[in-house]
Order: sequence, then structure tokens, then C-alpha cells
Amino acid sequence: MTSLWPRLEPLLPRVEKPARYIGCEDGARTDIYKPEATSWLLTYPDTYEIGLPNQGLQILYELLNERPDAFAERSYAPWTDLEAEMRRARLPLFSVDTHRPAAEFDIIAFNLSAELVYTNVLNCIDLAGLRVRASERDDSDPLVGAGGHCAYNPEPLADFVDFFVMGDGEEVISEITDIVGAWRVTGKPSGSRDTVLHALARIDGVYVPSMYNVVYDGPKLVSVEPRHSDVPPIIQKRTVADLADWPYPRNQLVPLTEVVHDRLNVEVFRGCTRGCRFCQAGMITRPVRERPASQIREMVSKGLERTGYDEVSLTSLSTADFSDIEKVVSDTIDEPGTCGRVSIALPSLRVDAFTVGVAAQVSRARRTGLTFAPEAGSWRMRQIINKLITEDDLYGAVRSAYSQGWHRMKLYFLTGLPSEMDDDTLGIAELVQNCVEIGQEYTKKASVTVSLGGFVPKPHTPFQWFGQNEPEELQRKVDLLRSKVRRNKRIQLKWHSPGASTAEGITSRGDRRIGRAIEYVWRRGGVFQEWSEHFDLALWQEAMNASGLSLEWYVHRHREEDEVLPWDHIHAGLHKDFLWQDWQDALAGYGLEDCRWTPCYDCGACTEYGIEHVVASPAPPNGGSQGTGQDLATGHLVPVELRPRAGIGGT
Repeated sequence: MTSLWPRLEPLLPRVEKPARYIGCEDGARTDIYKPEATSWLLTYPDTYEIGLPNQGLQILYELLNERPDAFAERSYAPWTDLEAEMRRARLPLFSVDTHRPAAEFDIIAFNLSAELVYTNVLNCIDLAGLRVRASERDDSDPLVGAGGHCAYNPEPLADFVDFFVMGDGEEVISEITDIVGAWRVTGKPSGSRDTVLHALARIDGVYVPSMYNVVYDGPKLVSVEPRHSDVPPIIQKRTVADLADWPYPRNQLVPLTEVVHDRLNVEVFRGCTRGCRFCQAGMITRPVRERPASQIREMVSKGLERTGYDEVSLTSLSTADFSDIEKVVSDTIDEPGTCGRVSIALPSLRVDAFTVGVAAQVSRARRTGLTFAPEAGSWRMRQIINKLITEDDLYGAVRSAYSQGWHRMKLYFLTGLPSEMDDDTLGIAELVQNCVEIGQEYTKKASVTVSLGGFVPKPHTPFQWFGQNEPEELQRKVDLLRSKVRRNKRIQLKWHSPGASTAEGITSRGDRRIGRAIEYVWRRGGVFQEWSEHFDLALWQEAMNASGLSLEWYVHRHREEDEVLPWDHIHAGLHKDFLWQDWQDALAGYGLEDCRWTPCYDCGACTEYGIEHVVASPAPPNGGSQGTGQDLATGHLVPVELRPRAGIGGT
């Protein structure tokens, strides 16, 4: 095994935050090297402090290191100061666990959680000493893989990444490891790279771009078609049916230096059925699968004991929607040995699910800030985006929080939504001012921070056909809101760069040709584009022009119903005709209630399972895995075994 530490260590005194690169976290593995095993370098294409807490990466890290025939190490994008030192010293990308060179691994796998990290992906591939374009690599090079929410439109990175994983990774990584391991045993003979990629393409949930031909007619995409008869024309996402089978991470990494979300993170459920039309995560992670409450308590108890943290984050897309959230919060705070000093973070709170009871339980511990996401300033807009919360819902949640002793909260909103008008934007100011007034009934310190993001339409959502607002229009709306709230010192307004939203629009809905623009930006130094100090919209505009691509075509125009979309060959579980009808309902101002408690809308997400959605309940006496599903005939919740059924059935 090669270690680059003797060459890396002399560089660290010359860079900012050298602790990013040394590893040594509590829970990290330094004794995992196995010469005959398949090796993974799990890479987060952003800084260490952003990537270290990522649960997906930590789960795969543990699972792979439990296998006798595999091991995994981690890497993160080096900040620009260390990158400059590395290039001067000809030091390649390395793992933080043992500082092995990236090129010595069999697979370099990226977590794609945001589109603006795409240039960082190219930079990491280049720093590893590989050719950036997949077609130019040979049999001796590692395979480059990617997964995460952004992988649901893989085409912008298709020229650079060998394979993509769609959906949950817990099961599919074993299948990939088996195939790559068999390839290693053969010695990776000349010309075999295409053969192993062909084999990977036959795994459910794995997309190998080189196994597909792309056909265009002028600017229009005509088709993405498999090159071989045994390669699926449609790639189905992978879905873990029962979270109880996957109580990971068991050994969350505890860093030596400050990172974001530096606390114990326990996932309580996956999926969301609220149906917010702007929310890609809520669409692609269906159905809802709750973790048993007893398992959550065990993960919290063991995690606190092992890590020494005094704060727990119960993570999901909408944590307050967990079926027994008050009991789970109460049990966490009352965890033996903590003396009630454990604080609770509940991210992604729905205001219509946040009750006085939840507020009272959370307030028993040290209070952190609360975050709610009304998303839009008027009821009209919230019907359009299907965020079906009323002003009374919001004010009730705000009152619950302030009455239990909170002084501050953050509210998330979007601007640039379909059919949005200035009255909707100004409605944000009215909502926020009313929230401050409610807070001041309980404390003179009441304050609200408003976070305003420019809306970017995402694949596999009803808004995937919408033409995104131009940056000048987004900035006008930001300025309109600023002028309305600037006199209220209890309101702080923060907003996402409209230019960055435009670049995100290029990469989120682009086809394979957008890879040229991404490479252009990277080759001209455009890394860390998600960081405001490095972002440059002019560089992206220049890249589009130089690549012969139209910004208007890719970002600002509306799509037609019969248009072939770049991600149509990726099946995220949702029928395209369902999404189109939901888009039409949005334009008509119709909302859809949460399908966990209503008859099925036949979106397509549940048809692979004998249940509709999983609601946590205690494990059955026989030790099997049990939850609750919705009986569509009666609408009642019934106990079910959490097992996928064979084949794909109707609803």
C-alpha cells in the first residue's frame, strides 16, 4: 500500500484548515486495507466540512468495510489552496483514511448532492491522474461512478462518469462490488473495460452512459437508446423496502475539526408523500418508509454513548411527519445518562405538523433555532406548488414555538415559481411581519430570518416543463422583497444568487451536450461554483456560447408535453403522465392532499411493493419486520410485513 502522507504533511502548514486532510476521526478506519479486495474511494466533491456529515457516504463506508472482499476509504475536494500546492508538488488526490493515491482504487465514486459541484467532479478526476473523459481511460484506470439525487439526470456528466446508481445504494453496491471483484481476479486484461461496463449496465438501477446511443435532431433530443439488446432501455431506481434492515451508520464519524451539522444524525424515514411540486427529493424517494421507533431509540442511545455528542438531529424530508414524533423526541431527551441535556434538531419541519406538543418536548432541552418552509407568500401560490399550508397553519406553528420559549426562527421561501406575481412576492413580507408580531407577544427578542431561493425546475417533478425565470427577473423580485422588509430590524433577509440559480438551471435539466460547457468552465478555473466567492455566471454564459449551446433553450423556455426529456430513460418511480397531469393541475391552481391518507393517485411509486407506505410500529414478537400500510379498499392502516413482492403490479 502506498501512502502519500510523507509528501502531504509538509504542505499542510501552508494551507487553510489543514485538519481537513488528516483523517483520524473517531469511527474512521485505518486498518482496512486488503490487497485482494475490491477497493472504493467514496468521494464528496466539496470541502471536508460539507461532505463529512453526509449520511449516504457514511452508510456506504460502513457497509463496504463490513465485507470481507471489499473496503472503502473517503476523499473530499481539496480547497483551492491545497490544490495549488498539490499540483506544484505533483501530488495526486488521496484518501483521508490512509492517504492512498486515488488511482490505486478500483472505483472512485462521487456523491452528487448539488449540480454546481459538477466542475469539482471533473477536478477530482483530473487530480486523481485520470483522463477526464471516460472514453479516454484504459483498463488500468479506476472506474468512476456517481450516485445521489442529482444522478437522476445523469446526462450532463455522462461523458465523464462510467456508471451512475439510481436510488438507494445499500443493496446495489454489493452487486457492483461482485462484478468489479470478478474483473480484478482476471487481472483486468486488455480490452476488458467495456466488458465490465456492459455487465454493470445489466444491474438493476445502474446506468452506464457508454452503453447508450444519443440521437439529436437539431437542438432537440430524439432518443437515448441502448447499444445492446440485453441492456435495459429504462433504468429503474433501487428502493430499500425496509429501513429496519439497515440501521446505519452504526459508527458515525466524529471529526477533529468543525464541520456543518456537527451532531449525531439519525435517519427516521425516507420518502415523502406531501407532493410539493417543486421538490425533487420528495418525488424521487417515494414511497414513505419509516424506521421503527424502537430502532430509532436504540440508534440514538448507542450513538450518544459512542460519540459523546449532546445534540441529535432526527433527519428526513419532513421530520414532524413521523407517525410518533412526540414520543421519539421525548425518549431522546429522556435518554438515560444525559440528564436531560440532549438537544434536538428537527430539520425540514412542516408547519402543519409542528404542534404545541412537539414544541413542548423539544423545548425541554437546550433550544436551537427552528426552521420552517412555507415556500410561497400567498395561498394561491401554495396551491400551485402544492404546499397546502394556510396562514393559520404557519401562525399556529410560530405561536407554538414562541410560546415554548423560542426567540428566533428561519423561514424558507422560493421566488420565480410558475405564475408568480409581485403580490405573491410581497405576501412573503406580510407573512414574516405577522410572525414577528406573534413572537413579540411572548418575547421582545423575537426575530425571523428569511432565506429566499431562486426556483430551479428539477427533473422528475411536475415543474420539469417550466421555463425558469431569467436572473434579472429573479434579482428584481429579491429587490422588491428587500425594499418591503428593510425597515423591520427584526427581519433579516438572505437570498441565493440569481446567477447561481441560472447556472444550476443549465446543469439540472441539460442533456449530454451540456458536458462541453461543464468542461469549459472547469478548464478555465471554475471550481467550487457553489461557493459565492468562486462563482462566475459570465464564465457559464461564455461556456454555453463557446459550446454552441443556447441558454434560452436549456434554461428559460417552457417544454412541450411530447418533448423527449434528457432523463426520460431514468425511471424514478413516477409515471410521466402523472407528472404532466400534476403540472396541468398546478396551472389550474388545484392541490393534491397527502396520498398517505387519501386514495391512491397512481403516481407509480408504490407499485413494486405489497404496501403503499410504511408507518413505524413496534417490531412483531417473532423478530420480523413489521410496519403499517394503507389498505386502498378501506383507507384504513393495517399491519404489513415490509418485504418487496416479485414483479411489478398495479395499484
